Amino acid sequence: MGYRGMKAAAGPALEMLYQPWIRGEEHIPAEGAAILASNHLAVIDSFFLPLLIDREVAFIGKSDYFTGKGVKGWAVKRFMTAVGTIPVDRSGGKASQAALQAGIDRLRAGELFGIYPEGTRSPDGRMYRGKTGVARIALATGAPIIPVAMIGSNIAQPIGQVIPSTRHRVGIVVGEPLDFSRYRGLENDRFVLRSITDEVMYALMSLSGQEYVDVYAADVKKLMDTERITALEATDRLLAQQAGSRPAAPVAAPGGRPAPEVSVPEPPDDEADDGDESDEEPTPES
Repeated sequence: MGYRGMKAAAGPALEMLYQPWIRGEEHIPAEGAAILASNHLAVIDSFFLPLLIDREVAFIGKSDYFTGKGVKGWAVKRFMTAVGTIPVDRSGGKASQAALQAGIDRLRAGELFGIYPEGTRSPDGRMYRGKTGVARIALATGAPIIPVAMIGSNIAQPIGQVIPSTRHRVGIVVGEPLDFSRYRGLENDRFVLRSITDEVMYALMSLSGQEYVDVYAADVKKLMDTERITALEATDRLLAQQAGSRPAAPVAAPGGRPAPEVSVPEPPDDEADDGDESDEEPTPES
């Protein structure tokens, strides 16, 4: 079953069951290349976004989604393949570059390409430092970057939960396109790449209302696994290591800017949650 078939079969059922909402979809062009850069809160981010927008979009997804065992592994692989997910080996190097090249090829063909700049799901619902792959792709293709904020997907599907809950509605907020054509030809300038990435992450933070942490989510997860500590403890350690002997100066937003005065968006009908009001942010796995 291809993308259109999957969308036709699963879309109405998902909308009826989960009642997801989307705002700002008009910012996604009806035709032509564009990069959809999204925060990443839960596995279902890769389900809802492709099914709620009109155009086909292929996201990068970790290769583990394609190698699972049993019925669950088969189902995930089938879905990810149907929605055009591009597998990426997160070990880095040539494997990661191959996935980025697949995105570049897609954009050069005038299509949509999706990427999670954080590189992995947030371990605790906060926003983490973006990786510069999104900037490299934008400069290589000239495609605009459209920030896309997932809202509440981590509450509907906490880490470790396979089937998302229907008690909390998942939302999507699409921001205005960001044009970085002024930096064309500077693909190898690491300061330009970081500046573009921070601007994208700032836009995502402004749309999502998330708190920002100036470390990589992958490093936090690695420390959580090796030391058996919480995400908060891991980020505190990493930030202290970054500061070294200097007094720790917390970074409020990407690029060292002040945090935007925003809050987490609510559903259009102002019914934030149709379920139990006791739903809270999931506790990070240790």
